[in-house]
Amino acid sequence: MSWRVQPVFSHPLLSRLSAMLAARTGLHFPQERWGDLEKGIAAAAPMFGMPDAPSCARWLLGAPLTRNQIEVLAAHLTVGETYFFRDERCFEILEQHVLPERLQARANATRPLRIWSAGCCTGEEPYSIAMLLDRLLPHGADCGATILATDINPAFLRKAAQGVYGEWSFRATPAWLRERYFDPAKNSRFEIKRSVRQRVRFSCLNLADDSYPSLTNNTNAMDVIICRNVLMYFTVAQAKKVVENLRRSLVDGGWLIVSAAETSSSLFSRFAAVEFAGAVLYRKLAHTPLPAAPPPQPLAADAASAVVWRAAPPGPDRAEPQAGEAVVCEESAGATPLRTARVCANQGKLAEAAQWCEKAIAADRLDPASQYLLATIRLELGQSDAAAQSLLHVLYLDPDFVLAHFALGSVCLSQSRHREAWRHFDNALTLLHAHPYDEPLPASEGLTAGRLAEIIGSLRASLPPTTTEAQRT
Repeated sequence: MSWRVQPVFSHPLLSRLSAMLAARTGLHFPQERWGDLEKGIAAAAPMFGMPDAPSCARWLLGAPLTRNQIEVLAAHLTVGETYFFRDERCFEILEQHVLPERLQARANATRPLRIWSAGCCTGEEPYSIAMLLDRLLPHGADCGATILATDINPAFLRKAAQGVYGEWSFRATPAWLRERYFDPAKNSRFEIKRSVRQRVRFSCLNLADDSYPSLTNNTNAMDVIICRNVLMYFTVAQAKKVVENLRRSLVDGGWLIVSAAETSSSLFSRFAAVEFAGAVLYRKLAHTPLPAAPPPQPLAADAASAVVWRAAPPGPDRAEPQAGEAVVCEESAGATPLRTARVCANQGKLAEAAQWCEKAIAADRLDPASQYLLATIRLELGQSDAAAQSLLHVLYLDPDFVLAHFALGSVCLSQSRHREAWRHFDNALTLLHAHPYDEPLPASEGLTAGRLAEIIGSLRASLPPTTTEAQRT
């Protein structure tokens, strides 16, 4: 007698689950992926206190899920498996073409190179980028480049922040890389060196729901965005929304890198598609040719590395700006100095943005929003002390300005003043309790009260337990 394992869920139940997920998270589970959906629900069941997968499925369909519950579910429905220098060809192009060009473009700029690893999983990708930067820079040099690494899964981010990895994370890397950038740790594991770790900042972010570009979550004015194996999980409508937000998060000439399976002429129609041997990358308003500078110690030799333009670089008659999006930082009809300042800041024109902020402050010295935006701009310029003074001025004008408390906590945290940081975070959380979960906060560009509370919680969780405990004494 042959035994046949019956599916756990019926087709109608899977169809309802798929429709619910598409509506609530943007995640796409067509019928051919219902097996993955079943496995994900079964894995998430214990997190929700459910005894089995069917009970969890019925609860999910009937419960008014919170933002945190949706993200826990999404984390179990997406793959979290990665390793250092995954997709070797992608990193070769980064090392040989994209990063040298961007470093050259930033050589005489007032702000450093900015890179975003969107969907960073457990940290192998952003740390790989940090290692590439180290290889490209002269010995001992520091270009001040920053790497933002975001993911929807707080558990992944906690592991990434720890920076400790096992053998499986090195399965496609040369031996010298481990020797150069890692120290031996307990249980045959390896800890990434501080020089690499300190270049990466981890943060919890949901590409489907969070607002970006935004100064609040540091997603503005990016030179390079790597968003690989993420868009494939979204519905077409959600993917289009994410791609447009990512495009707006890039500076002119910036690069968007997706996986080979995600390339699409329709999805990326507002980019210039640039074809390399073995890969296609997307560029926003790419006016400058790629340099021919050779890389130091390439990961692998590839003679067929010529670049071919598949689409003409956007010019004055191409890639019209989205409604409400300024191409240059000029005051237009109906635009306030504060709005113009925000547009400049999102494009990375920080000096101009600060000037427009000063105009806004001169027009209304009692407006805390102008002072807050100036503080965030000063933070990006590396002027921490001046930013802190601006934030204190904001709180003088409005003691209940939640974002100012949060920003002051972030400043203190970056300076290892943990006790002061938690005091500001606690003040922010106390104020957030008076706001409805889904209420957008003033001057936040769409950030809700509930989402900021979750971000603060993620910051706490990402710190070593000993640090958290030290604040309680």
